[in-house]
Amino acid sequence: MAFEELLARAGGVGLFQALQICTLLLPALLTPSHMFLENFSAAIPDHRCWVHVLDNSSELPANLSHKALLAVSIPLGPNQQLHQCLRFRHPQWQLLDPNATATNWSKAATESCVDGWVYDHSTFTSTIVTRWDLVCASQNLKPMGQSIFMAGILAGSFIWGLLSQRLGRKPILIWCCLQVAVTSASIILSPNFLIYCGLRFLSALGLPGILMTQSSLLAEWTTTRRRTVTMTILSCTYSTGQMALAGLAYTLRDWKDLQLAVSIPFLVFSLLSWWLPESARWLITRGQPERALQELQKVARINGHKEAKKTLTIEALMSSMEEDVTTETHGSVLDLFRVPVLCRRICAMLVVSCFLMLSFYGLVLDLQRLGRDIFLLQTLFGAVDFLGRATTILLLRFLGRRMTLGGSLALAGFCILANGLVPQDLQTLRVALAVLGQGCLGISLTCTTVYKTELFPTPMRMTVDGFLSSMGRLGAMMGPLIRMAQQAVPLLPQLTYGAVAIVSSLVLLFLPETQGLPLPDTIQDLESRSTTARGNQQDMVIMESTWL
Repeated sequence: MAFEELLARAGGVGLFQALQICTLLLPALLTPSHMFLENFSAAIPDHRCWVHVLDNSSELPANLSHKALLAVSIPLGPNQQLHQCLRFRHPQWQLLDPNATATNWSKAATESCVDGWVYDHSTFTSTIVTRWDLVCASQNLKPMGQSIFMAGILAGSFIWGLLSQRLGRKPILIWCCLQVAVTSASIILSPNFLIYCGLRFLSALGLPGILMTQSSLLAEWTTTRRRTVTMTILSCTYSTGQMALAGLAYTLRDWKDLQLAVSIPFLVFSLLSWWLPESARWLITRGQPERALQELQKVARINGHKEAKKTLTIEALMSSMEEDVTTETHGSVLDLFRVPVLCRRICAMLVVSCFLMLSFYGLVLDLQRLGRDIFLLQTLFGAVDFLGRATTILLLRFLGRRMTLGGSLALAGFCILANGLVPQDLQTLRVALAVLGQGCLGISLTCTTVYKTELFPTPMRMTVDGFLSSMGRLGAMMGPLIRMAQQAVPLLPQLTYGAVAIVSSLVLLFLPETQGLPLPDTIQDLESRSTTARGNQQDMVIMESTWL
């Protein structure tokens, strides 16, 4: 906790923090584009079977309209629209009779689309669905591909969480930006869907490293007083990225162009990140006070704090951080489950992270189910997410971390449950409930970013972040898989997404409030706080007993 004093000697919050935020917000703006990209690159257009009478110009009858040829070639589906996956084995000319009824074709022989499909290209010139025919019998390949992408984020969350604790925040950020740029841009060269999924997995592998190092560098170079505002700005940038994706997709209607547009900038981000200093908090806890002093002096120079040359010395640093350097240079993974105060916190946050991400991605990765204009829906989701995250500053200040997170999760759960029970023809109400639920989940994500940083000590912060991100991505991976059961049990996805959000809000009752407390730098800090809290509770019980 003495690092707050060292940061104050380096100028507190000044020009450096402003430049750091601007640099780290650039990749934050495009990171959501990769998460939600398949809302557009994998959009399913209207389609029907390819038939000789309609689509072979040499066989096209000159005396019949296109509508008439459709009627004799394609049967009607359950919604009384043209069937998307079947065609008549032979043209049913009798259906041109004005007196024809459903009995005239109900027993006619049909077959699957053995010659392929004809797609509507009015919205998108090309998507991965039209590229590899991910429709009808192959329609479950799309959510399977989304689950593979989430599996990459799951693996990356675990890998980069451990490596960033050993190698530092800065090198992981630079490498992950480079990895995302190369692998994601290579996706457009995929010869088949299998290779596409493999490259998406490798691209997803690098995204958690960017997300975790961004939040850690910002939190660890910001004072306690400014931390909530800083982390909220970061979260609002993610929301802005969602709206930016809608604009990019509206402009670039080919999935390959869109893929390149969200990939190449990460190459620039990897170059820009070289100027950033390493986390001095991390260097101190790793027993590298000399390097930590260099980084602090660099920050002081950028902040224009001229007195730092006298006040920031190795003697002052060792004196201020003597307890942290001598008692605890690093944290063991086993301590998370061996130390009672850590065990309670990590178990509760693992449940919250898993269920929160399951609900969030289950809702936002299926925009076409909510309406036809997915560009408008993506913009609405981004806008309400922005408003929700922006108001988090006030909610955290007046309600605290635990109540804000629990309340937003519970409200989101009820909105999702209600959305699943509203009839399909009430599209406006369903969109309104979905947007409100999305806004509440945005508040939950922002609050979680602040809350998890304050619950765990510096030596374990990135390791914990890796565990929580891994569990969250496990939930995100399960979301698309649950949608695969939608054909058998239509209400199962919505009921699941809503129920787990409500359950996770109840789990927060086992966590403490951290509002106004400085970041803990050691396990001893947490234990002393826990002891103090128990002492206050005992004093309160004694006072109540005396009063009675």
